[in-house]
Amino acid sequence: MKWMKFKIKTITDAEDIIISTLYDIGLEGAQIEDKVPLTALEKEQMFVDILPDGPEDDGIAYLSFFVEEKEDGSLEVLGERTTPEAVLEQVRGELEDLRQFCDVGEGAITVEETEDIDWINNWKQFFHQFYIDDILVIPSWEDVKVEDEGKLVLHIDPGTAFGTGMHETTQLCIRQLRKYVTKDTQLLDVGTGSGILAILALMFGAKHAVGTDLDVCAVEAVAQNCEDNGIDPSRFDMMIGNIITDQAVQERVGYGCYDIVVANILADVLVALTPVIVEQLKEGGIYITSGIIDDKEDVVVEAVKAAGLTVLEVKRQGEWVCVTACKGNLS
Repeated sequence: MKWMKFKIKTITDAEDIIISTLYDIGLEGAQIEDKVPLTALEKEQMFVDILPDGPEDDGIAYLSFFVEEKEDGSLEVLGERTTPEAVLEQVRGELEDLRQFCDVGEGAITVEETEDIDWINNWKQFFHQFYIDDILVIPSWEDVKVEDEGKLVLHIDPGTAFGTGMHETTQLCIRQLRKYVTKDTQLLDVGTGSGILAILALMFGAKHAVGTDLDVCAVEAVAQNCEDNGIDPSRFDMMIGNIITDQAVQERVGYGCYDIVVANILADVLVALTPVIVEQLKEGGIYITSGIIDDKEDVVVEAVKAAGLTVLEVKRQGEWVCVTACKGNLS
């Protein structure tokens, strides 16, 4: 198997926004190379007490994205065939758009072909169990320690295409879900990925969840993570398609039947999603959004208000924001 590698030279401050932006166009599973010192939490997750001193942080970062190359030399991105040249031009365009409101550094892009390599599994050595407040998140290849038995445990195998729950935006959503989920909650998770948010909502006591995603790989990821966490498959339905533009998907998802809609996506997508998703919410339903970089907070808040929703809370963690709103009066 061959892969096309797109490597971007940028700065460490731009890592998150570039990864989020390129994820939206179908480039996933970013490999990050930088000289940022590990935090105490990261060292703990690597189970290493003393690490050798690394080179001094120079602020430079390299982000690599891998796309499978077909036998005819084409690439498949978001389920559609394209060319390396087209992907390269799209990446350049996205970087130029980002330059309008943030520093992305040099932005040089190199493209090279690589044979089947171990990057598909190598990333596992860097993902270890961690806590989100009192929730233990643990990958499928590790065991729960004796001292953690009896705690709320989320077993997760994100694969290479979806998140682990470590990102600030995911954690912001989890805390809001915990606050608003009840035993009667019907939940819709837009852009569900590996199903982390919906599965935890079910573990918090929600009655049923529906997840939507553009990536067909989400179906298998969700099924595996439901099994690993003892979630009855009948409690979690997956649908593939674009709920923003595809009326058939909107109809399958259902109108006016969700107590909570959660969407951990990019701000620009949330702006387009919000006026659509209002129709899926029940009266008094809760809308939890994140994936919002701090300088996009006002844009999302205005979109929420323009859709007729009432903003209940704005939470922040690092440079990321979570906006929680309500349709009508909070029941």
